[in-house]
Amino acid sequence: MKEIKAVIRPNKLTTLRESLRGIPGFPGMTVSKAEGCSAPSRHSPSSIKEELTDFTPKVRIEIVAPDEVAEAIYNAIVSVAQTGHIGDGLVWMTDIERASFIHKTTGL
Repeated sequence: MKEIKAVIRPNKLTTLRESLRGIPGFPGMTVSKAEGCSAPSRHSPSSIKEELTDFTPKVRIEIVAPDEVAEAIYNAIVSVAQTGHIGDGLVWMTDIERASFIHKTTGL
């Protein structure tokens, strides 16, 4: 299994959700609000006020998926989320040693 996480622009969420729903075996996702800022080398705040408020709204997505659909999910996120501008976000994928869907677990 793989865990796929992404931080993207909020206006891309609806399109991404529709794209992911079209992938056979897509298991669903968790979405939460987030805020982010650019790396210091890309943008230097010009005042203390700007430095303290230099965050832009983002959406964080978390997906746990079987290996056979993980690459398609990852590629869909990259494809849908990119605009070609700084601040498009980040997507990463890691291995999961063990995971259980709680509603399908019958005992320990």
